[in-house]
Amino acid sequence: MGGDDVRLRAVVSLAQTMAAAHTPRGCWRAAALGACEALGGSFAALSVWERGRGRLKVLVNAGERAEGEEEFPDEEVYPVHQFPEITEFLHERWAGGGEPDAWVETAEGPVDGETGREAGDGGAHGYGPGYCHQRVAALRRRGRGCCVVAPIVLHGRAWGELYVARPAGAPVFGRADADFATVLAAVVAAGLAQTERLEEVRKLAFTDPLTGLANRRAVDMRLDEAVERHRADDAVVSLVVCDLNGLKWVNDTHGHAVGDRLLERFGSVLSRCGAMLPGALAARLGGDEFCLLAVGPGADEVVAVATELCERAAGLEFGNGVACGIASTGDPIGPVVSARRLFRLADAAQYRAKAARSARPVVAGRDGEVIRLADSPPKSPHDRRRLRGNRPEL
Repeated sequence: MGGDDVRLRAVVSLAQTMAAAHTPRGCWRAAALGACEALGGSFAALSVWERGRGRLKVLVNAGERAEGEEEFPDEEVYPVHQFPEITEFLHERWAGGGEPDAWVETAEGPVDGETGREAGDGGAHGYGPGYCHQRVAALRRRGRGCCVVAPIVLHGRAWGELYVARPAGAPVFGRADADFATVLAAVVAAGLAQTERLEEVRKLAFTDPLTGLANRRAVDMRLDEAVERHRADDAVVSLVVCDLNGLKWVNDTHGHAVGDRLLERFGSVLSRCGAMLPGALAARLGGDEFCLLAVGPGADEVVAVATELCERAAGLEFGNGVACGIASTGDPIGPVVSARRLFRLADAAQYRAKAARSARPVVAGRDGEVIRLADSPPKSPHDRRRLRGNRPEL
């Protein structure tokens, strides 16, 4: 098979692998590994240009990582001004309509004065627009002999760079490799654009458009996972269900715009209180109903946060407080073998709070009527409304 065929297959493989990734991290990793394999490298990295901070942030390091290199580093960043060739491309060549051409650098540094450009022999000692001491020093420090750097352009703007390296002693990248890296960077850009679109779809699918909180679909998924974790290692899972009192009266009296504003404000209060419980999910279930889902914190901690939530909600303009019910596996509520049971218990507790006009949360397992109410069939279609009966027991 000819070289062109091999590279065509590599391009197709890269595109397919990125398309099959389900998360941004998976997409970044697929991009780096695919480019590394396509160019015959030993290591690759994908970095994004954070314009507001004037720096390149490494998203992923793939392949043969050197000591101290993490696959998904939290804070591996490089000021753009330290990389003359990046600065030239981002601020001059691209802004002036230049093409995103890749370049090669080696651990040997420049061979044609200080420009780092080709010495005229067809060898590959620095095809870049400028000698970069920092990048050369990094190659030496990590035992790499050369690298090819390809700018990535996304939505018509410089997005970041694709970096592929070979170890010291391996054949140095040539002009044809740099040209191919430019092609690969374009394929990576297309894959990144697709991932962005999918993430936006996922966000819309799992987000309440009015409040920006998670929606019922997101809660169902997270709660199923939480209950599985509880069954596996006895993690405490707590669900707080809230019904915003008086929303219909606000809508009828002051208009739906005011009602929506009340929902937004309560959503902010819920989010702020939920932040007191590490990893908690704040969500709007629909209409005037909201919830908090926490995995890990003890039941008493959740009750304390829910109590503060009720107090804050009572002070909202046009608000009339909330009816709040809690069900936690940290309380004596019996076996929780399904997400539906925890929902029914929390809903029954909320129903009790609503009926009693309680200014504090009602807690399943601490109120003797809640478990009976959750486990008994409703006497009428209006009794306890749903009690989350829309999904079969697991």
